[in-house]
Amino acid sequence: MSTSSHAMFGAPCWVSLMTRDLEAAQQFYGSVLDWTFRPARLGDAFSVGLHEGIPVAGIGALARDLAVAVAWTPYFAVDDADVTTARIRERCATLAVGPLSFGTGRAALAADRDGAIFGIWEGEVIPDWGVGRKGAPAWLELRTRDAFDAAIFYGEVLDWGGERPGCCQVAYENDHVVLRHGQDTVARLSGGAVEAAPDPQVRPRWHVHFRVLDIEAAVQTATGLGGSSVSPVEQSETDRWITLRDPEGGLFTVTSPRFGG
Repeated sequence: MSTSSHAMFGAPCWVSLMTRDLEAAQQFYGSVLDWTFRPARLGDAFSVGLHEGIPVAGIGALARDLAVAVAWTPYFAVDDADVTTARIRERCATLAVGPLSFGTGRAALAADRDGAIFGIWEGEVIPDWGVGRKGAPAWLELRTRDAFDAAIFYGEVLDWGGERPGCCQVAYENDHVVLRHGQDTVARLSGGAVEAAPDPQVRPRWHVHFRVLDIEAAVQTATGLGGSSVSPVEQSETDRWITLRDPEGGLFTVTSPRFGG
């Protein structure tokens, strides 16, 4: 996951997919998102997805008999994994795995109080990886029941809103919680939408948005490879997006500008 240190605390620093068939996942995401892959430092069960040679995300193989949902997970940079996991437990959330040592750092997986899965990472990070930049997802979004309550939880666990350099800052805009790291808008917390979701599998969770040039082409490719669409195409003044499910059940969102570029 890593090559260089950053002054970033509580900011997203990586995303990864745990799936049951690594080769099939590489074929699916390589075709839908125009990725290539290289082996990861963690062994044969892990690979790194690249877009135009730039690391975007990781994919790892789950044991087939492990009763864990296939899902995309964001990782947030922390100073001390032990301190952060203690904060998670103190706030009645669930620590699922870790902290465990991996390569140049330590990682843990947790679920927030509504069940949304997220990871933490203590260690070096990829220097040019940052949400919204070319070699990274376009956007992270937490869809949950109460965005304000979620913001308090993550703020306390990940030091959002702190005074020291490198901390993320939180703003409340248009009924959403918006997270910024420096000048970059890196995530949004949206409340209420899961209550009316027609698909029972769309429970509170972090959604990863990936850029594509052509949404319709991405949907056609995904469905042709055994994936499916979870929502219709939605749009704002500037962007269009749709949530898809890969053949193993992993949810992700593809997005593109409305008017090209």
